Amino acid sequence: MGAEATAYPAHPVLAEVVRSGMVESWHRGSVVVLEADGSTRFAAGSVTVPMFPRSSNKPMQGTAMLKSGLDLSGELLALACASHSGETFHVDGAREILRRAGLTVADLQCPPDLPLDEAARAEYLRSGGEADRVHMNCSGKHSAMLATCVANGWPTQTYRDPAHPLQVRIKGVVEALAGETVTAIGVDGCGAPLMALSLTGLARAFAAVATAPEGASERKVADAMRTYPTWMSGTTRYEAALMTAVPGMLMKPGADGVCAFSLADGRAAAVKIDDGGQRGLPPIMASLLLELLGSDPSTGADLAALKEMTSAPVRGGGQPVGEIRARLG
Repeated sequence: MGAEATAYPAHPVLAEVVRSGMVESWHRGSVVVLEADGSTRFAAGSVTVPMFPRSSNKPMQGTAMLKSGLDLSGELLALACASHSGETFHVDGAREILRRAGLTVADLQCPPDLPLDEAARAEYLRSGGEADRVHMNCSGKHSAMLATCVANGWPTQTYRDPAHPLQVRIKGVVEALAGETVTAIGVDGCGAPLMALSLTGLARAFAAVATAPEGASERKVADAMRTYPTWMSGTTRYEAALMTAVPGMLMKPGADGVCAFSLADGRAAAVKIDDGGQRGLPPIMASLLLELLGSDPSTGADLAALKEMTSAPVRGGGQPVGEIRARLG
């Protein structure tokens, strides 16, 4: 027990929860911010050791699929890189990706689930719906993986196997974009292979995708996600709100407290919350963006919207009684 405990460093507090004037919780973690030239502007915690980026890897996975012959664009390409909310247009989009490839929902190998969005889930249950694979938040990615297999004549039954040609190709593209070797492969919550990266490598990969030249697969992915942020997340999600507030930004959160973004000029950041909690991420990411963008209105960013998102309400008795706020300085 003692040896295991000392293996984990004491990371700094990145967010705190204030209730009725008293700090009641802290979220520790690691963060790295890169300049456009790739140099480190700021780092705290463990930013060079491998961790699982979870769904923050999806822009790189989408890039690998395009490079392997996937024929998607626009909203459906954004959905291929999504952790979607299970709203009707998400589910219909995943079905369309499968239909174009001559496949059906029965070919999906992500686990059955209900919509992530609270309103969409309630409506789905009221209509008699049950958990199924196409409502699972990664069904867009899995549909695109299957479509990529069909485009190449690869077997669809084993597309989740790390030794499958698709996953081997994804690994190579992830490594090239991150500028580092994938040292571990796990199983993501959706069942697909999960490539470990450092926070620095993750931020570097986001910058590479966001700043790729016109016509490159990376650029096609970035432009689809930036143009259709609700397709790669949902209509009520914070990442869609932040991407709308900052033109040209690419952002993708992942489960267990991970999020990364790159501005259009290549300045990038990545965060990992130690306890895996998500609630501190919106204030942290909004605060990082304000730090990078400053108060210059020429950036085109909605600075007022960013400022509003630097804290989230804490409620008591149905009323705001405190806030969740970043503590980066």
